[in-house]
Amino acid sequence: MATWRRDSRLTGSQRLLCAGLAGVFSLSLTAPLELATVLAQVGMVQGHTQGLWATGRRVWLAEGPRALWKGNGVACLRLFPCSMVQLAAYRKFVVLFMDDLGHISQWHSIVAGSLAGMVSMIVTYPTDLIKTRLIVQNMLKPSYRGITHAFSTIYQQEGFLALYRGVSLTVLGAVPFSAGSLLVYMNLEKIWNGPRERFSQLQNFANGCMAAAVSQSLSFPFDTVKRKMQAQSPYLPNCGGVDVHFSGAVDCFRQIVKTQGALGLWSGLTANLLKVVPYFGVMFSMFEFCKRIFLYQNGYILSPLTYKLTPGVDQSLKPQELRELKKFFKPRTGI
Repeated sequence: MATWRRDSRLTGSQRLLCAGLAGVFSLSLTAPLELATVLAQVGMVQGHTQGLWATGRRVWLAEGPRALWKGNGVACLRLFPCSMVQLAAYRKFVVLFMDDLGHISQWHSIVAGSLAGMVSMIVTYPTDLIKTRLIVQNMLKPSYRGITHAFSTIYQQEGFLALYRGVSLTVLGAVPFSAGSLLVYMNLEKIWNGPRERFSQLQNFANGCMAAAVSQSLSFPFDTVKRKMQAQSPYLPNCGGVDVHFSGAVDCFRQIVKTQGALGLWSGLTANLLKVVPYFGVMFSMFEFCKRIFLYQNGYILSPLTYKLTPGVDQSLKPQELRELKKFFKPRTGI
């Protein structure tokens, strides 16, 4: 998830709502690419014409246009609890990595962010598994009628631990993911040939996209095995559509390399990389738009369509302080 500098002119709930709405819009826009990625990772495109367009067209013709957004509902619903857990965990890790003067290095900040993301993923992991199951099923002959039904069915048929099948890959994948992020951010000044403090908004956006592309590419094999483990179930048609038979995570790695070669671990990477720029572009734009609305509502800017500051308003004041100040100077009518 992209991060922005904290603006004290917004309340905590407003920042969370901005991030949540931005996430919902970006996820919804790139949902067909996410569908193509997951289907390729699970192996359901094997034996069919390869390619994004071919996969999307096949799903559209077989199940209808709504099928391109399978699993997007649960992906959007998990954003808010995932964001709250990640924010709370990040604050704890930041305090843990701070030095005696209260400062934290960039390396420790990246590690704190990665660990916080890992904690939030583990806590909300069952929703990620349900998303995969909803994507791989046929909408016309569904095994699960919705999120709640999927949760209860998996729990009753396969047990509680089935909801966490593949969670170890999330933990293992955090290592190359963090390494990729660090690799990019350590070389930003060399890439742009200038100090980090002078980066423009466009450069920071490009930095986020580069970091996401590199880190996701490095951790993609772990994500591929995780998706296969999530989808595999003896209670689903064709065992969930998984293209290899395996008994665990290590065996899954072995079977993929044996049957498809090492590149099989990166099946679906093209679709995953193609969604990086539109995902972060929509997220950034939507976050800024929502932020302007709240800044206008709080009285800091003249219009939600521009960042033109309201004359006479101290921008360093917090929303509660500004409200109290307005109440104090509000003209009082005589009795």
